[in-house]
Amino acid sequence: MTFNENANVGGNTARRRGGGIALAGGGITGIGALAVLLLGLFTGGDFSGLLGPLAGGGGGGEESEVANCETGADANARDDCRLAAASLNLDQYWANNIEGYRQPQLIIVDGQASTACGTASNQTGPFYCPPEETVYVDPTFFALLRERFDATAGPLAQLYVLAHEYGHHVQQISGIMDAYPDNGSGPDSNGVRTELQADCLAGAWVADAGEQVDEEGVPFLQPPTQAQVRDALNAAASVGDDHIQRESGAPVNPEAWTHGSSEQRQHWFQVGYEGGYQACDTFGVPGDQL
Repeated sequence: MTFNENANVGGNTARRRGGGIALAGGGITGIGALAVLLLGLFTGGDFSGLLGPLAGGGGGGEESEVANCETGADANARDDCRLAAASLNLDQYWANNIEGYRQPQLIIVDGQASTACGTASNQTGPFYCPPEETVYVDPTFFALLRERFDATAGPLAQLYVLAHEYGHHVQQISGIMDAYPDNGSGPDSNGVRTELQADCLAGAWVADAGEQVDEEGVPFLQPPTQAQVRDALNAAASVGDDHIQRESGAPVNPEAWTHGSSEQRQHWFQVGYEGGYQACDTFGVPGDQL
């Protein structure tokens, strides 16, 4: 997905936090390592023990603005600005559709940062922290995937990740997380239903992403192309529990699933894309229809 170059994205409230460098070390090689990184990317879990030690210093707590992020051209050029700019689009979309919506804080992590939900870094991957109502993303995580593991991690994949985390924020403020608390793993678990719903909500936003505009009425984003939608579906498939289990050399075990299969993640993204957020009731269908 591409930003219109003359769109004004300077009004975003994203902040930078952290310090030092947090890159995966320890001579990580092979597709198993990529699977671990992808698992962190979409689960928000800390799998750093599987990736080796961090290189560089730890994160501080100082915050600053995301500098030189004023136009859509800036967003197209830089991962950090792309994420910050997309937050404007996402907030506008959800404010138009959810009564009483309040925007989450988006933190662009530099190296490492402490949070109420644990350490944020490029090893833990992007995640949403419910107690803080904050989304944490370290953009170097995408560079790590691109440069060291031959993964695309392009603009659409990045915005899909961000939209998925914003989906969790919608679940938090609407009471869904409280109504359906974690009840363990498994193909019919609340965890799987929660994650599939976040995929669905991301799909709903992608379909409408070209409709949100800046203060001058300029759309932030160009409408997604069919090729980009296919890329989003491929991204959803790559982080299915069954796919990650295979790529890490483990047998496929549905009882260990926390996010759903590749087929399910693609399906629910498509449900949201075609039917809107109103169609995203993953808690209202039997397990065999997930």
